[in-house]
Amino acid sequence: MAVRFSFLFISSLLLSSSFWLLALAYDDLTIDTIDGDDVLIRQVVDHDNLLNADYHFTIFKRRFQKAYATMEEHDYRFSVFKANLRMAKRHQKLDPSAVHGVTQFSDLTPQEFRRNFLGVNRHLHLPADTKQAPILPTNDLPKEFDWREHGAVAPVKNQGSCGSCWSFSTTGALEGANFLATGKLVSLSEQQLVDCDHECDPDEPGSCDSGCNGGLMNSAFEYTLKAGGLMREEDYPYTGTDRGTCKFDKKKVAAKVGNFSTVSLDEDQIAANLVKNGPLAVAINALYMQTYVGGVSCPFICSKRLDHGVLLVGYGSAGYAPIRMQEKPYWIIKNSWGENWGEKGYYKICRGRNICGVDSMVSTVAAVSTSQ
Repeated sequence: MAVRFSFLFISSLLLSSSFWLLALAYDDLTIDTIDGDDVLIRQVVDHDNLLNADYHFTIFKRRFQKAYATMEEHDYRFSVFKANLRMAKRHQKLDPSAVHGVTQFSDLTPQEFRRNFLGVNRHLHLPADTKQAPILPTNDLPKEFDWREHGAVAPVKNQGSCGSCWSFSTTGALEGANFLATGKLVSLSEQQLVDCDHECDPDEPGSCDSGCNGGLMNSAFEYTLKAGGLMREEDYPYTGTDRGTCKFDKKKVAAKVGNFSTVSLDEDQIAANLVKNGPLAVAINALYMQTYVGGVSCPFICSKRLDHGVLLVGYGSAGYAPIRMQEKPYWIIKNSWGENWGEKGYYKICRGRNICGVDSMVSTVAAVSTSQ
C-alpha cells in the first residue's frame, strides 16, 4: 500500500510540474496573467473529445459578448464552433511551439473568416515604379529588436468585419517612418485609404484597392504619394465600412510618403531594413491565425499564398519547449484585430524559412516631415 501511495504521489507531482513548466514556457500566457475563463479556453485543445463543447461555447459567448438572433443561428454557430475546436487541435499538432484554441473567430467558418478579416488583393501587382531597397550591411545587427520599445508603434487597432487589413499595414509603416522623420508618433487614417484609395493597374482590370474587399500596401503607398499624404486618425476616423465618399482634406495632412521600396527575401536584409527604416509592411498567409492564442507560430506546413496585411515591428528569440528549452527565433507582428486577439494584438512567427510567406512581400517606406 505504501509503495502504491508513493507511486501515485510521485505521478501527481510530475504531472503538476509538467503543467507549470508548460505555463512558464509562454511569457504572456502564465496563470498569473489570465483569468479562469482564459485558462479553460486555452485548455480546450488538450482534450481528446468534444464532450464539454457546450460548456466552452458558453464561456466563448460570454467572453466575446456573442449573441445570436435566433435559435437556428445559435445552433448553427455552435456547430461551426465545434468544427473550429477540431481545427484548433489540428493546428496545435502542426504548430506545437504556439498555443492554439478558442479566439473571437471561433464561430466563423474559414470562408467567413477570410471574407471579413483578411484582405490582401491577390490580383494586384506591385506598382511598376516600385524600387528595390538597397542592400544593407548586416554584420552588426542586434540579437533582438523591437520598435515598440523605441516609440515608433501606435496602439493596436481593430479593423472590424472589413477586409481592410492592407490599410492598417500601410498606416503602421508610415506611422513608424513619420516617427523617425519627426520624432512624433501620430496615428494615421485607415479610413482615408478605404474611402479614397482606388489605385488600379491599367493592365489588370478589377485590380484596384477596394476598401473592405481588399487591397495592397504598395498600391496604398503609391496612392499616398500621389495624394500628398494621410490625415490623422482623429481627423478622419475609422468606420469599418467602405460605403462613404472620400473626405480627404489636403490641408490636414499629417504624414507624407517620400519613397517606398520592396525588400529582398533575405531575412537578414529584412531585419536590417527594419532596424534602419522602421516597421515594415508585410503580407502573410493567415490560416493559423484564426486559432492562434500565443507562443511562437512555426507550423510544419503552411501555404505561402498571401492573404493578410500586417506590420513587422521587431524580432527576437525565446525558449518554447516545456521540458527541454530550445531557442526559437521569431518575427514580432502587429495585427489589426484588437488587443483581445493573440498576444495582446501581436503575433510571433518563426524566422528562418519564410513560414507562411512572411518574407515574400515586405515593403519599407520613408516619410518626409510636414508642418502638422
